[in-house]
Amino acid sequence: MRRIAKFEKVSFAQFEEGYKDCFPEAADAGEAYEAITLPVRATAGSAGYDFRATRDFTLAPGEEIKIPTGIRAKIADGWVLNIYPRSGLGFKFRLQLNNTVGIIDSDYYNSSNEGHIFIKITNDSRTGKTVELKRGDAFAQGVFLEYGITEDDEATAERDGGFGSTSK
Repeated sequence: MRRIAKFEKVSFAQFEEGYKDCFPEAADAGEAYEAITLPVRATAGSAGYDFRATRDFTLAPGEEIKIPTGIRAKIADGWVLNIYPRSGLGFKFRLQLNNTVGIIDSDYYNSSNEGHIFIKITNDSRTGKTVELKRGDAFAQGVFLEYGITEDDEATAERDGGFGSTSK
């Protein structure tokens, strides 16, 4: 296996900003930040690195939530981090990412928000099941994938933002 990335926590200031944006009523950003653990694989054969909830939450069918993970990823050029829901949660509850698959490019690490990874999920249950997760529960997984570019690629622009910033 090639070692091509490293997970880090964003600064507390960056996390607090994202946490307050997602949960304006919350007063526990410091506690949530201290509880953050870097994503890890559950077994040697796992492809996915588990991302964990930074707070307790309940999602009834049709409800959504944006989770500030407090995590950033330093990724080697030529690689991307794809974010998916954990398989069991997708299977049991139809828990889905709102953008289907999260794409974390290597240059996102240097963005003005420190490359803070947010994950927005929806409970798309068709059978009335409610999802309940506690702070520290794994809810999404990230998989690193290598990619190529075309022979005539001339991209030179640099990113400074998150969602949709490369098409502005």
